[in-house]
Amino acid sequence: MMGRKILILNGGPRLNGNTAALIREFTKGAESAGHTVARFDLDRMNIHGCKGCLGRRKNPEECCVQKDEMNRIYPEYRSADVLVFASPMCYWGFSGQLKCAIDRLFAVTESDPKWATPHKKTILLMASEGSGKENDAPVVQYYQSLLGFLGWEDLGSVIAGGVLKIGDIEGHPGLQKAFELGKSIA
Repeated sequence: MMGRKILILNGGPRLNGNTAALIREFTKGAESAGHTVARFDLDRMNIHGCKGCLGRRKNPEECCVQKDEMNRIYPEYRSADVLVFASPMCYWGFSGQLKCAIDRLFAVTESDPKWATPHKKTILLMASEGSGKENDAPVVQYYQSLLGFLGWEDLGSVIAGGVLKIGDIEGHPGLQKAFELGKSIA
């Protein structure tokens, strides 16, 4: 089996926070299985919101009319086999940093003559202050709807509930689940 190329979009603002801990364990598992991992810490990048301009059609050589750090992500996104959305749960959804980057991925869809979104396998890693099915339901529904509309395949998710402050995740079973999920990618 050849290793997969995995792209992690980290929407967590704390580089040593609970989301980052999930990413670290996931990455260890994925790399132990022979996969390569590229990670972008979105909060540390200069990424603007989508303008909805459909401007890509005006210049076929460019992915997006905006000149910001999404241009570093686009080539990795195009070539990735697996796309990992990592985020703290913010008001029962993805962080603004992650949502902004997801919106901007539309430029790649728009660059295809048939407006085809690249097929991706996806994973969700999330740290959450709250816990339980009721707490997780809105973000799970959004994630599943996103995948359904884009034709992407869900490989699994880890929502580590009951963690707020940096370090609250230590010893949480979600860390082992993240490791195992990374290791399980085929």
